[in-house]
Amino acid sequence: MARNRFVKAWIHEHVNDHYVKSAAVDGYRSRAAYKLLEINQKYDLFKNVKRVVDLGCAPGSWSQVIARKIGLDALSVGVDILDIEPIPGLTFIRGDFTSDEVLEQLVNAIGDRVVDLVVSDMSPNLSGIKGVDQARSAYLVQLVIQFAFDYLITGGKCIIKVFHGGEFDNLVASMRNIFSQVVIFKPNASRAKSSEIYLLGLDKKP
Repeated sequence: MARNRFVKAWIHEHVNDHYVKSAAVDGYRSRAAYKLLEINQKYDLFKNVKRVVDLGCAPGSWSQVIARKIGLDALSVGVDILDIEPIPGLTFIRGDFTSDEVLEQLVNAIGDRVVDLVVSDMSPNLSGIKGVDQARSAYLVQLVIQFAFDYLITGGKCIIKVFHGGEFDNLVASMRNIFSQVVIFKPNASRAKSSEIYLLGLDKKP
């Protein structure tokens, strides 16, 4: 009975959520689109951006925002272990970003190995064990940071979802090694009870 009450409460909250309703009206696949839109509004992410990699892109709402911002003649590549419905302008790679095979496909897709913006809204598959889940999340974030270091243009930008945990300070330090400015930001579109926040790396160092 307690489980049923929890599910009913979650459904009630979800269907009455302002961002869920807005996503339906605006044609976005999930409310997560408004997190990226809010970050862009504050930090002008898409200025002069023509090549973007979206890591953990399913169900595709961030890729939808990207396509609308950079246009169909630009390069947008998304990766996810889950399949998604096609998005005009998006080159989609289905697979695990942590695997060498998928990384090779991604590198081939971006061609000349330089992009203007890397975004990641990835989360690990949760085990329910706090320490394990935090370690998995930190590992994913470190892989994204390494990818940004290897394939992001000088002056480029990176957005990564992170969760508060024991590795948080180390992740921030890793970002500061690469970017001239690192911002810690929680969009209004993030649920208040969620521990997710976003690290923004601005102006990648040479």
